[in-house]
Amino acid sequence: MRLIFATNNRNKIEEIRHAIGDSFQLLTLQEAGIDIDIPEPHDTLEANATEKSQTIYQMTHTSCFSEDTGLEVAALGGEPGVKSARYAGDDKSHEKNIDKLLAELAGQNDTSARFRTIISLILDGRETLFEGICKGRIIRERRGSHGFGYDPVFIPDGSDKTFAEMDLADKQRFSHRAKATQKLVAFLSKWGAMQNFTEQKPQS
Repeated sequence: MRLIFATNNRNKIEEIRHAIGDSFQLLTLQEAGIDIDIPEPHDTLEANATEKSQTIYQMTHTSCFSEDTGLEVAALGGEPGVKSARYAGDDKSHEKNIDKLLAELAGQNDTSARFRTIISLILDGRETLFEGICKGRIIRERRGSHGFGYDPVFIPDGSDKTFAEMDLADKQRFSHRAKATQKLVAFLSKWGAMQNFTEQKPQS
């Protein structure tokens, strides 16, 4: 099965490909010959993910999926949430976003947070959504050099390392994106098995 992944983010592509493995043939927008930056204008992760997948499906009529991810911090009322990538401005600076986050958390005792990923799959014109959540906490100093985004200041529950201190294989054990992708793969595997059964079933 060939699927277009509706993103230009190389870090997300690497994580999704690692989680999917060899189960399916994954095409990036670049590999599919698509050169666009899809807007994320909505107030929810679900709506933004749907916007991206529907845009690519309407262009290509090929099965595709997209994802949108946000960091939700309890003491900030769920911010930055859907605005995570542009928290400190439209230049999407990881460093500025972290600086703003830590400034907003100054004086707060509760640093609990969670990453939440929504994947929107459009298969044969029908959409299915998958959610992945990773709970953890924000620390007040950067640690580690791996990953991207808020990874240097996020420690997932069950670990004493930030995402940025983990290699990709370790991060996948906790990752919100990996959890959503596992649900996607399970759904596609079940769908593929059903298609094979239908094709092989003798006609009465």
